[in-house]
Amino acid sequence: MVVAQTSPKLPKTYQVTGPITALTDEIITVQKGKDLWEIGRAKDAKVTGELKVGEKVTVEYRMTAASIEVKAAKAPVKKK
Repeated sequence: MVVAQTSPKLPKTYQVTGPITALTDEIITVQKGKDLWEIGRAKDAKVTGELKVGEKVTVEYRMTAASIEVKAAKAPVKKK
């Protein structure tokens, strides 16, 4: 009997490229245009090269919800 193994579906990956403006073991901040992108660093994230402030990097990341709030839909207005 063959059992197919399925891995959990992961969210789509995205990229941001720019210079590092701040760096800790947990967070990397990248400047894209006038915006600063603060991205959490996974402990097992693959790093090629030496990370340091000022270096230009391309970060591949996935979006993950931190919390979700459901708001009830408004009832349709009845016409008279």
